[in-house]
Amino acid sequence: MNNPYLPYPVRIDSVITETEDRNLKTFKFIFLNPEDEEKFKYTAGQFAMLSVAGQGEIPIGIASSPTEKGFIKFTVNKVGRVTTFMHNMKAGDIMGVRGPCGNWYPWDILEGKNLVIIGGGFAFTTLRSSIVYMLNPENRSKYGKIDVVYGARHPGLLLYREELAAWEARDDINMHITVDGTTDPNWKYNVGFVPAITKQKAPSAENSYAIICGPPVMIKFTLPVLTELGFPPERIISSLEMRMKCGIGICGRCNLGTEYVCKDGPVFTLEKLSKLPNEY
Repeated sequence: MNNPYLPYPVRIDSVITETEDRNLKTFKFIFLNPEDEEKFKYTAGQFAMLSVAGQGEIPIGIASSPTEKGFIKFTVNKVGRVTTFMHNMKAGDIMGVRGPCGNWYPWDILEGKNLVIIGGGFAFTTLRSSIVYMLNPENRSKYGKIDVVYGARHPGLLLYREELAAWEARDDINMHITVDGTTDPNWKYNVGFVPAITKQKAPSAENSYAIICGPPVMIKFTLPVLTELGFPPERIISSLEMRMKCGIGICGRCNLGTEYVCKDGPVFTLEKLSKLPNEY
């Protein structure tokens, strides 16, 4: 039996600085033991615990897709001791990955449905995983129309800019990129908060599910928009961010009523959340 507290050793293969403020970096990891990659079977929407010896451990959403083989990716925001240490690490350094943890987006239920993906800020990581998963040639025909609303405070804080441009050039996904505000004369996309842009673009709720992940304030003001557009609570799927320690439902730090976000979540429908203590 695998020890759930024992991380897999991984080597940093590359580090990409994503944003102008340099506070968000994407780490590409390679498993030191090839058999560990097979053990680390994950689904888009899950997270993992990243550990640095002598520094600590943190929960981070998995940014790569299970359709991308030979590596795993995480986009890390520099906000504390572990993340600051990681931002000073380089290719070739060794650290640990434990997991995968939590549940995932219900891909079997979503087959045959239209998808509205809504993300804000650096919480776009698991949504990046989901988009890459759906656009994979083996999976794209399983899903209907895909609309993506993704926003950041300003253009310099958008993640995965090359991929955003590549997705926008496709004819099988509709990208609605927005920023809160900008003085850039070359900015050619939307300007406005994510809830307002979602309402403006008005994706159809017919045969559709909405997946939303972002800062709590963004989710708080986007949920009423989705309801107004006709999405019922059971077809609005949110991913929560709570303080987690163990990642497997033992320590009790991330409970939301009777549910543990690390084990029973982080993915919940609005229908389920309505029966739990109010997070937003």
